[in-house]
Amino acid sequence: MGRGRVELKRIENKINRQVTFSKRRNGLLKKAYELSVLCDAEVALIIFSSRGKLYEFGSAGMTKTLERYQRCNFNPQDNSVEHETQSWYQEVSKLKGKYDSLQRTQRHLLGEDLGPLSVKELQNLEKQLEGALAQTRQRKTQIMIEQMEELRRKERHLGDMNEQLKMKVSLELSLLQAEGQGFTTLPCSWNTTTASAGNSSFTLQPQPNSMDCDNEPILQIGYHFVPGESSVARSMASDGNIIQGWVL
Repeated sequence: MGRGRVELKRIENKINRQVTFSKRRNGLLKKAYELSVLCDAEVALIIFSSRGKLYEFGSAGMTKTLERYQRCNFNPQDNSVEHETQSWYQEVSKLKGKYDSLQRTQRHLLGEDLGPLSVKELQNLEKQLEGALAQTRQRKTQIMIEQMEELRRKERHLGDMNEQLKMKVSLELSLLQAEGQGFTTLPCSWNTTTASAGNSSFTLQPQPNSMDCDNEPILQIGYHFVPGESSVARSMASDGNIIQGWVL
């Protein structure tokens, strides 16, 4: 015969009550431990016996579980903050996974860590590199064409400036030539002026008699003007007088 259903009521026999408490307490603690391990749950169990003795079990620590219990039941605002923190943690985990994936892809594009890749993945990587190379060449060609157009535009601008400078220089040269022709038509009177200056006579004041000094050299400044002598002779005579005056 199977085991009958036990009636749930207080056991009157003191010894039987104590034995039943010990057995069921151990079973309950075992079940709490199994639940925390199998389901990764945070379990806390508190038991007080009829004599006031305490039995407890906490998978993450009894104090920590009680604080979490108080936050969830007595402070709804903190509960919402905890949910928000959990959502942010999940978002950070997703972003970290994406970052790792992008770094792995970058290493593959640089030709690193290609060992774990299969043939299909290598073919896809090759197609990506060929497409990137084609786009790079196209962009380079476009930039070179734009630079050539800019250089041609500068060349045309410099050519226009050169033509303008040529016209300006030719105009100034024509003006200078016209002014030079105007100067050559004027009469020159330099010869007549020189001749009149040569025929002019100068009146010289007579020099006072110098004091006679016995046996001492005489320093004579200037020259004696003799009428009728040429300018060359006068200059030569004056040079001789100056030299004789300085000779000791």
